[in-house]
Amino acid sequence: MAFPELNSAEQAQLEQTRACIGEAIAEAGGRIPFDRYMELALYAPGAGYYVNGARKFGVAGDFVTAPEISPLFSRTLAAQLAEVLATSGGEVLEFGAGSGVMAAEILAALAARDALPERYLIMELSAELRARQAETLRDRVPGLVERVHWLDRLPGPGWRGVVVANELLDALPVSRFCRTADGWVEQFVTIEDGVFQPLWDAPETPGLVDALARIEERLGPFAEGYASEICLRLPAWMRAVADFLAQGVLLLIDYGYSEREYYHPARRDGTLICHFRQRAFDDPFALPGLADITASVDFSAVAEAGVEAGMELVGYTTQAQFLLGCGIEHELAALAADPARIGELQRAKQLIMPTAMGERFRVIGLAAGELTPLSGFAMGDLRAML
Repeated sequence: MAFPELNSAEQAQLEQTRACIGEAIAEAGGRIPFDRYMELALYAPGAGYYVNGARKFGVAGDFVTAPEISPLFSRTLAAQLAEVLATSGGEVLEFGAGSGVMAAEILAALAARDALPERYLIMELSAELRARQAETLRDRVPGLVERVHWLDRLPGPGWRGVVVANELLDALPVSRFCRTADGWVEQFVTIEDGVFQPLWDAPETPGLVDALARIEERLGPFAEGYASEICLRLPAWMRAVADFLAQGVLLLIDYGYSEREYYHPARRDGTLICHFRQRAFDDPFALPGLADITASVDFSAVAEAGVEAGMELVGYTTQAQFLLGCGIEHELAALAADPARIGELQRAKQLIMPTAMGERFRVIGLAAGELTPLSGFAMGDLRAML
C-alpha cells in the first residue's frame, strides 16, 4: 500500500530502527526469528515503536483504543475494579497505560465511589509514555496524582489487588509458522539489498514444534500451506503475574479468539496487522519502529497459561457483555437523556456494538485467592468456548 510521506523525524526514526535490527541480524549470523524481529521493532531501547517517543494513541496517532473512544469504558471498568477491591483490598496495577486516559478516568470513577486504593501502579517501559501519562493525570485528576506510582519492576510476592491491561497481549512478540508438505517451517527475517525479507526454514525456536503438535492434537492437522502465529512468550508473562498476585484478579481486554476460532481453516494467513497514522496493513517489514505490529490474542492459550501458573479462570466474555454486566447501560441512558450529548452517546455505543468493538474484543479474568463472582461476567459466560 502507499504510505503517507514521512517527515524528517520519522525518516530518521525508521533508519535508526532498521540499523538496530540490521545489527542484530548481522550478530546472529544473517537472520533472526520473527519474534525477535518483532521484539526489536516494538521495544528496542530508543528505537522500538513503543519506546521511541512518537505519538501513538488517539486520532492524532496510529490507532484509537477504547479509553480514547469514550470515557465510559474506563468508568464502567472502574465498577468492576471497585468490586474486587472491596473483597481483596490492595492496589491497582495497570500494564501499558498508553496515554494515561484510562488511569485518569478509573481514578476519578473510583474516587466517586469512595473506593480509591492507596496506590495506583503503572508498569510502563517507555519514558516518553510515562511523561505523557503523568501530564494526562495532572490535567485530569490533579488531586489524585500522588496515588500514582510508576514501577521499574514487578511487585514482590504477597501483592493484593487488581491487575488490568487493555490491548497489551496483542503486542507480545509472536513466532510465525507454516505447515508444508515436509513438515513445519518457521519464519525468520534476513536482509537482501538493504531490505528486510522473510525467510522460511526449519524451526529453531525452543518449544515451537511441541506447541504446534499440541494444537494439532486438539484441532486436527493444519492444511498444507496454512500459516499463522503463536505467542510462546505468554506462559512466562502469566507466571510473572502469578508469582506476585496473592489475592485479587487479573483482567485482560483485547481483540482475539478462542483457539478453535484463531486457527480456523479460513484464517490461513494468520492475524498479523500493522497500524500507522490510522492505516492498517499487513507488511511488518515496511515501517519498523514507526508502525505498530500486533497479532490477535489466542484466549485459550491465555487461559491455559494462567491456570498452569496457578490462577483460576473466573470469566471470559465479550467486551459488550462485560461492560453491560458492569452497568454501562445506566451511563448510556444518562447520555441519551441529554440531546446535547448525542455525539458522546454515539461514540460510547462503539464500545458495545457488535459491528464495532463489542464482539471483536474479549475480556478474560484470572484470579488468585477467594473472590465473589465478578459482575462483568454475569451477562455471559463463554469459558466453554476456550
